[in-house]
Amino acid sequence: MTTTTGTTAVTGAVGTAHSRLEGRDKVTGAARYAGEIPFAELAHGWLVLSSVARGRVRSVESAPVLAMPGVLAVLHHGNAPRLETAYTSVFGIPDPVLQLFQHDRVPYVGWPVALVVAETSEQAREAAEALVVEYDEQTHDVAFFAGHSGSYTPEGSETGKGDVETELAASAVVVDAQYTTPEEHHSPMEPHAAMARWDNGRLEVVDSNQGSRFVADELAKLFSLDADSVRVRSEHVGGGFGSKATRPHAVLAAMATTVLHRPVRVVLTRRQMFSLVGYRSPTAQRVRLGADADGRLRAVDHQSDSLTSTVHEFVERSADFEHAMYDATAHHTVNRVVRLDVPTPSWMRAPGEAPGSFALESALDELAAKCGIDPIALRARNEPDVGPVSGLPFSSRRLLDCFHEGSRRFGWADRDPRPGVRREGRWLLGTGTAAAAFPTLSAPSTAAVTAEADGTFTVRITAADIGTGARTALTLIAADALEAEPKRIRMRIADSDFGQAMIAGGSMGTRSWAWAIRAAAIELRAQLALGGGIPAEGITARSDTSAAVGALSQKERHAFGAQFAEVAVDDTTGEIRVRRMLGIFAAGRIVNPLTARGQFIGGMVWGLSMALHEEAVRDQASGGHVGADLAGYHFAAHADVPPIEADWVDDPDPDDPVGIKGIGEIGVVGAAAAIANAVWHATGVRHRDLPIRPDRVLLAQAAAGRDGDA
Repeated sequence: MTTTTGTTAVTGAVGTAHSRLEGRDKVTGAARYAGEIPFAELAHGWLVLSSVARGRVRSVESAPVLAMPGVLAVLHHGNAPRLETAYTSVFGIPDPVLQLFQHDRVPYVGWPVALVVAETSEQAREAAEALVVEYDEQTHDVAFFAGHSGSYTPEGSETGKGDVETELAASAVVVDAQYTTPEEHHSPMEPHAAMARWDNGRLEVVDSNQGSRFVADELAKLFSLDADSVRVRSEHVGGGFGSKATRPHAVLAAMATTVLHRPVRVVLTRRQMFSLVGYRSPTAQRVRLGADADGRLRAVDHQSDSLTSTVHEFVERSADFEHAMYDATAHHTVNRVVRLDVPTPSWMRAPGEAPGSFALESALDELAAKCGIDPIALRARNEPDVGPVSGLPFSSRRLLDCFHEGSRRFGWADRDPRPGVRREGRWLLGTGTAAAAFPTLSAPSTAAVTAEADGTFTVRITAADIGTGARTALTLIAADALEAEPKRIRMRIADSDFGQAMIAGGSMGTRSWAWAIRAAAIELRAQLALGGGIPAEGITARSDTSAAVGALSQKERHAFGAQFAEVAVDDTTGEIRVRRMLGIFAAGRIVNPLTARGQFIGGMVWGLSMALHEEAVRDQASGGHVGADLAGYHFAAHADVPPIEADWVDDPDPDDPVGIKGIGEIGVVGAAAAIANAVWHATGVRHRDLPIRPDRVLLAQAAAGRDGDA
């Protein structure tokens, strides 16, 4: 169990460790996920994806497939129901991949071209693999690199303050370096799955998603239905990380059940997930830092290039990480994007901040070395009083407290700053650090709290627990708001019928839902105080936090953290082993220390995986992935993960009604940079391209002679 390092007393349910309410059901198999709930007369759909990167579908030879055993239908652009395409969702214009089978165009490898529906999953798969689709293929471009001739700057993607070029010219010390991160994929343990059926004139969907109300609203728009005519439930979700929004599998299940008038389930394969559910775009980033001899920053310039598809714009805003970090006379950030014949990227745990922190925090480490200043001292020297770009006051900013506590526990003071001097046999040893930050946001949500006649309380909110422990955290929040023991709270979530609520994303799910639950609980207590007893149907209070969110004071709100890592590098094989990691965070009010620690550590493991393993490779000739599965796409396994400690400092925000800042993503931020900085400290060679593979270590060592850059 993790405890806070501060001295604030913990009272009530919030702040005490509680095991997950659904934990036993999950480990015993009693918890059912979207792909395994039984339904009578259930049919199964299997997707057929394009094998060309650009072109048109010439023909779909469905007749032979329809004659195969168990096959019920083959849906494609020639026979599929028409969908509404001219609409805007909560997050803007939707990705056209949801407008399935509406035309014959193919914009990338992995674009859905047909759905085979059969009595069994095995029959559907066999038929789908036998389906012949002919294409008129066109020349494609999938090559991403900095300076691509097609790059452009989307509106609102460039910010500035002061004259960067003048300040760089006047700087005594300058860092000007390029950093790259590869394409990365979510790969949650539970694949995407959805069952759809019509029930008394209403479309019912059981899905694996991060926001049931959001999915229900989008399905209603696509199928031209009233919002109340669609119900989406998602009781248990085995990971999401940004990938489980409205995705093609749910649309196809709804389309197939409309055609066949029976329940249909569509489950994506691991390979299909590589093109259909989003991913993190590769980035090419240039960071320029200018400083006086004592390390005080005069200029920070962070430029980032990423890619998007030819059919939808998504920008990986890596350069935005700099906005909340360091004081300087002049700032400039820009996020550029290039359209290629590839699937559309999407939000992926710590979007923007994860790759952006690798570049900026590596560059800060390079500046510290050039100035001969300790990396933590350099950050302290450039600590801002207000938002470096916005000028807004911080609601709270305990970044330096995280570094002070982390350096004490990590033993940073004993570090020899010289690179490449510590050795144990063939192992070169090094330590590194980096800062973490993630914005604190909230969105309007609604909740209903019912006082039952038996003395218990039922909370209904369209929250989503994607493995984070949100169901348990919300129970603790409700218990304190109602001044009741947690065992008297019945938490019902993930049902679109419960009303509008924020999705589980952006590290603002629990924060947003907590506001709504607290407001409803306060109203209910006021009603109960009037007396009169509780009728059999109970007494219910409802809330809508739209006004409260809009009235929140204008301050710059972020969670912050300090990451530390120790690595050992084999100078004969190039193997890197992370020996230990420590993360200290200032993330507002910690609701459940037990699950919070798991979230922080999980994020840090992700950062380790990002630093050393994860890299999706695209074949330039075909336009598709090489090894689009968990055998070809490598990420950290148990043997790669060292002892990891995660803890926090007290971080109150007196203006915030719940005090939660969000913890789902900040653990990723800065972790890769801390490891990369540790590799430099171990070897004396700087690695600016992720992942830091053994072959890259050996090539860099040979080229630099352990005394240069890679």
